[in-house]
Amino acid sequence: MIALHSSKPPVTLKRFWKAVAAGVITSIAAAAIMAIGMKTGLSPLPKPLGLAFAEWVLGRALPLPIGMLFHLAYVTGWSVLFIMLAPARWLRFWPILSFGLALWLLAIFVITPLVGWGIAATAVAGPKGIVATLVAHLLFVFFLWLSCRWLFRSEASGKGKAPSA
Repeated sequence: MIALHSSKPPVTLKRFWKAVAAGVITSIAAAAIMAIGMKTGLSPLPKPLGLAFAEWVLGRALPLPIGMLFHLAYVTGWSVLFIMLAPARWLRFWPILSFGLALWLLAIFVITPLVGWGIAATAVAGPKGIVATLVAHLLFVFFLWLSCRWLFRSEASGKGKAPSA
């Protein structure tokens, strides 16, 4: 009988908690940069999308910390889902970029219309909404990739080596 080798790493509690850590790091780092964009007026969006989504889900106005918790939860959730289901070779830049762009498409065609901002937030920000939502997702990609390079370095490319791009 021939044994087939799978490149998918086993699901372990250690891998799960590393995935959670990668998601939390990604969420906090991306949120910090986006908060600077909001505070400086660089972002054309009227409020953080996490807050707008939380208000849509709960059906009422909410304080910013609730939106931040929603952001932390869904960024961590998507990160954990990707990392737990991905073969080790996917914890590299190009697969993470592909995943981030898929999430961007979900955000611009589903989430921003749900919260009343139109496709890609163009109803509230014009064409700048496309750029703003894309930049947010590219930040997600960058920080998730860095987190995976750090947390999964031995898994993705052999013992003791960081995953390559």
